[in-house]
Amino acid sequence: MVDDSENTSVNPRVGDTDTLAEVVERRFSRRGFIGASALAGSYLALAGCTGPARPAGRGGSGTEAPPAFGFTEIPRGMDTTHHVPNGYRSDVLLRWGDALFPGAPEFDAGAQTAAAQRLQFGYNNDFIGYVPLTLDAGQQNRALLCVNHEYTTTALMFPGLGDEWPRRLTREQVEVEMAAHGGSVVEVVREEGRWRVVLDSPYNRRVCADGTPMRVSGPAAGHPRLRTTEDPQGRTVAGTMNNCAGGVTPWGTYLMAEENFNGNFLGQVPEHHPEADNHARYGVPGRWYDWGRHFDRFDVGQEPNEPNRYGWVVEVDVMDPDSVPVKRTALGRFKHEGAESVVAPDGRVVLYMGDDQRFDYLYKFVTRRAYSPHDRQANRDLLDDGVLHVARFDADGDIDWLPLVHGQGPLNADNGFHTQADVLIETRRAADLLGATPMDRPEDVEPDPGSGKAYVMLTNNHQRTPEQADAANPRGPNLSGHIIEITEPGGDFAATRSRWDILVRCGNPAVPDEGATWNHATTEHGWFGSPDNAAIDPQGRLWVATDGNDKTGAADGIWALETDGERRGTGRAFFRAPVGAEVCGPRFAPDGRSLFLAVQHPGDADGARFERPATRWPDFVEDRPPRPSVVVVTREDGGTVGS
Repeated sequence: MVDDSENTSVNPRVGDTDTLAEVVERRFSRRGFIGASALAGSYLALAGCTGPARPAGRGGSGTEAPPAFGFTEIPRGMDTTHHVPNGYRSDVLLRWGDALFPGAPEFDAGAQTAAAQRLQFGYNNDFIGYVPLTLDAGQQNRALLCVNHEYTTTALMFPGLGDEWPRRLTREQVEVEMAAHGGSVVEVVREEGRWRVVLDSPYNRRVCADGTPMRVSGPAAGHPRLRTTEDPQGRTVAGTMNNCAGGVTPWGTYLMAEENFNGNFLGQVPEHHPEADNHARYGVPGRWYDWGRHFDRFDVGQEPNEPNRYGWVVEVDVMDPDSVPVKRTALGRFKHEGAESVVAPDGRVVLYMGDDQRFDYLYKFVTRRAYSPHDRQANRDLLDDGVLHVARFDADGDIDWLPLVHGQGPLNADNGFHTQADVLIETRRAADLLGATPMDRPEDVEPDPGSGKAYVMLTNNHQRTPEQADAANPRGPNLSGHIIEITEPGGDFAATRSRWDILVRCGNPAVPDEGATWNHATTEHGWFGSPDNAAIDPQGRLWVATDGNDKTGAADGIWALETDGERRGTGRAFFRAPVGAEVCGPRFAPDGRSLFLAVQHPGDADGARFERPATRWPDFVEDRPPRPSVVVVTREDGGTVGS
């Protein structure tokens, strides 16, 4: 879900001494691409557009690039179903409303209850995590899938709403929505090449926006700004919501990132209330849902501290289905898009996180202690102690990772930060004061341990003006987004200074005014807009999912994107979603033979309702609404996906 608001607390600007044209030209001259603006209707690449050598790691030689993609790409287009390349099979593994436990009721869209939904797969699946359970003859055949349920598309979810939603939902319908948020943990097994759900698995569980107690840990735990009528200690929150992308830690726990939490609140605090400015910086109240009309905690006029209890990263121990999820406040509070982790050479764990808002920031958290690969218990509270950094992108290609530490620089009592808890509760304002670079909706960030790089998906920013463009965000407005490649020095992901470059500027290379940059080998089907989620496959290749490519005239989907050598910057279309849907996930099994994808909000076109969706995918049954689903893509010959 996109929040159309923006960070109005900062004024994006270029440097004082260089003109914008000079800055952008200097950045792009370092890499061998010419955008389509240089010559209408053509794809050009400079001789010598070869990317940098890969650090030793995956291949061991320091120069070995991943293998090229070998599939025949699918055509651009848009229709009511999904598409994969020839030679591939796609199976719908989990649909909204599917049973997760023995005895769970059958899905009945016309008679939904919260009690049923808590036993069923939730709505609008987003992030997919994969936690292996067994290793069988070198192949991963049993695993836990950890799936976020970001939000509910109310008009497609309930019959009979007409055009009055969401202000006319009953309390029972609101309770269903709350139960459909959160996440699902479900065991899956591969038998004879096909995956299926294990209904009687002891690991299966639902984590919801209502009724799932969560412990608050880290510097903000127990702080007065987190205390409410229901929780006067400020240490227990009832549930999680708006869980977008996420992550899986090296010790096998599931990270649920809370994103657009502001949309779930109604009401208003007085103008001079102590939380008024804080709420305004996060867009609270968003008034997207009717929850506050039935539950006081979602009305900020009744519970002004409740929004401070959301916007965190939640850690779930999936190996213990009775464990209490933990909100890790050391990771900061903002609209988290993802929390992907990687182990630095010294053993410390690094998490990359984007704040999915126009003109907001990119973050990196570095643990104080090293990860213990042979002692899972020692890692239990590793994410409570470390340093959160925010990125400043310099025009010369450097990134300075600025520490968000109370007492350093402007983060002091004079600016309203009395403790580290205040810095973390108001992470955005702290980053404003440090001079972080406002970005074009930083969403998923995918680190690659084999190359020492990380890839940042900048989805778009139609509100950036030409005068606000800068080196790291070179287009204003930026309608199609771009992808930044971060190179960590010597593969040290914990470094506080990195290098950056733009891998591609997305959009149609045949339209000069778009300023898109792609390798000349990219076909008319291989370019895309609005990158959102990403994955590195076991062979070190980058895959990109989109949210907003439909604005280019074709459906959202998955593209393979070359990052090395003469193929660098070449896109290739792999998966096409049904109309109205975006694609999230994506997640590979460790052997590379299965790709799990989340197809979110299918049929959600303009004016769509339960009774008149743009598609009834994946069931295609009359009077049944479209159902967000997890799809598994495999090769018909059982080989590696993408090769």
